[in-house]
Amino acid sequence: MNNNYYCIIMAGGTGRRFWPYSRKALPKQFLDFFGTGQTMLQQTYERYKQIVSPENIYITTHSDYRDIVLKQLPDVRENQLIVEEERRNTAPSIAYAAHVLMNINPNATMIVAPSDNLIMRPEAFKEAMLKGLDFASRSEKLVNIGIKPTYPETGYGYIQIDEEEECGFHKIKTFIEKPAGEFAKMFVESNEFYWNTGIFIWHVKTILEAFHNIMPDICPRVEADMPDFRTCPNSSIDTRVLEKSDNVYVQVCDFGWADIGTWKSLYDNLPKDRNKNVIINSDTLLYNCKNNIIQLPEGKLAVIQDLDGYLVAEQGNALIICKKDDQQSLRKFVNDVEMKFGEKYL
Repeated sequence: MNNNYYCIIMAGGTGRRFWPYSRKALPKQFLDFFGTGQTMLQQTYERYKQIVSPENIYITTHSDYRDIVLKQLPDVRENQLIVEEERRNTAPSIAYAAHVLMNINPNATMIVAPSDNLIMRPEAFKEAMLKGLDFASRSEKLVNIGIKPTYPETGYGYIQIDEEEECGFHKIKTFIEKPAGEFAKMFVESNEFYWNTGIFIWHVKTILEAFHNIMPDICPRVEADMPDFRTCPNSSIDTRVLEKSDNVYVQVCDFGWADIGTWKSLYDNLPKDRNKNVIINSDTLLYNCKNNIIQLPEGKLAVIQDLDGYLVAEQGNALIICKKDDQQSLRKFVNDVEMKFGEKYL
């Protein structure tokens, strides 16, 4: 393996969109959603071990999850953790991670990867990542991995490509965040738009130059032995850096990708019974029920009648029953819980 290739796995989120199964104390990346015996973080780590040397894989996470990461990834040394004391979204997080890698190896080319992706074709994925690493190591380009959409998903971001291309990598024309249904349908039919996977590849010097040019205010705060995340803006890498850069290119890939970011996306990617219900490691008796997703704690039984298109999820001290596809309302419910009860049920 190329010793200049690195991977940063982002594993510091709270996973609120999977409440109440995902809780602040144990978010979704540390859970086994698929009943494989591996959490999403463990699956992600094993996936990238096939692409870069294990000692070149670093995990960014919040200080609350340091011990969980080390327990779930026993091969990872503590110096491979990039720990944040405050959550300030992906831009400050990636800026700090790039600074850390720059000090370790100024010739590093890095993959930045979410910890909640589902990859169905691992060999095709490995081939794509190595191609992206090779391109980014030889050029001053910021690479965004894109997937050809197969249906008008409104929960994903989209990338519009330009006609300009280099070595099969297309320059980005536009970023679109989570479009309405009618626009998503137009994007799919146009053949110009691709799903934004949130997987990025770039040389460490290229991304640090972008931060210094576009977000110079945060650089002194993160380029330190003790970074000051508290004073950093809450900013995503997409909106604050990539959308303002003129050297961002899309690598169009096909390796069976899904972002497991919501109950709906989990439902879409799990096996279903003959009535299109998804049951996640739960004991249930269902009568005239269809199109539901159900998750219960071990030792609990649910007897359910006449439900169509619902989420039924219980964990610890919280139970939710709501329309599974209504992500906006689910977000509102979680915010209302926090406003009324504080963090007691989060």
